[in-house]
Amino acid sequence: MRNFLSTVSIFFFSGWLAAQSPKVEVLTSGTKTSIRGLSVVSDNVVWVSGSNGTIGKSTDGGLHWKWMVVNGFEKNDFRDIEAFDANTAIIMSVDAPAYILKTTNGGESWKIVYENKTKGMFLDAMEFWNEQAGIVVGDPIDGKFFIARTFDGGISWQEIPFDKRPVADSGEACFAASGTNVRVLDRDEAVFVSGGLRSRLFSKRPPLTLPIIQGKETTGANSVAIWDTYKLRGGKIMTVVGGDFNADTSTKNNCYYTKNRGKLWHTPVTAPHGYRSCVEYLSRKRIFTCGINGVDYSNDGGKNWNWISKEGFHVCRKSKEGKEVFFAGSNGKIGRVVWK
Repeated sequence: MRNFLSTVSIFFFSGWLAAQSPKVEVLTSGTKTSIRGLSVVSDNVVWVSGSNGTIGKSTDGGLHWKWMVVNGFEKNDFRDIEAFDANTAIIMSVDAPAYILKTTNGGESWKIVYENKTKGMFLDAMEFWNEQAGIVVGDPIDGKFFIARTFDGGISWQEIPFDKRPVADSGEACFAASGTNVRVLDRDEAVFVSGGLRSRLFSKRPPLTLPIIQGKETTGANSVAIWDTYKLRGGKIMTVVGGDFNADTSTKNNCYYTKNRGKLWHTPVTAPHGYRSCVEYLSRKRIFTCGINGVDYSNDGGKNWNWISKEGFHVCRKSKEGKEVFFAGSNGKIGRVVWK
């Protein structure tokens, strides 16, 4: 009976969404931070992280925000955050040196759980399978992408041995644009995308060259999103977005989707309307993507994109335990999808 009711609920929710048009509502702005980290625990609990050591938290669906500056890290840029409830969160500071910190008391205090002072170290994004297992990906060091894992909720991190790290091509790196260039693929596997002079999809298999625009330091893939359709006997589908962040309105080769784990990539009929730094599935067919010149929405699995807002954002994430979609960007701006 429980499975039947769940199926019915999903059916009616999908039908309701099909009849609605999404809009973007700005909830707050004006805080002196550029936000690229966003973790939506539930429809009520939302965490963000950004520059100037700043962390934000809402426990009422974004209506009110508590802003905090991490003591001793006032100049750090926290490009990603992973939260598990209103009290527990992990933040990632990209470089000089690279740090990972954790709080268990709602952000009142933070403990350093990882520090790396290696020259050239630059962390790009984190992803967690569950509350215990996670991964962090960084730019190449001595020609290989940096990867570390945690299996105890971020209390400790183990670096992948150098000889087992993925080899980067010349001029290839990752963009710490939205904390979404690495995503969980299966129970024991994650994938990440690169950009720059070369743009590829990395997994346990040999890396796959992406058809997205590449060849300059400012080009390539910024974000990958994955939807699990195994329950519908389909498998995994992915959407990758990016472009050239020096040409924010260009639609040239900025988005592709695949239905077979990257063996074949499809070009949208109508592409997102510019450079995009993040992409997120709401359902198999409904996808959001955002960038510095606005937000696009697809209701047909990425074939066509509608420019629904010209409000610029760096990152968009769906609630882990609900249906809300939030956005975050420069100047402390945070938005939310509303359906009309």
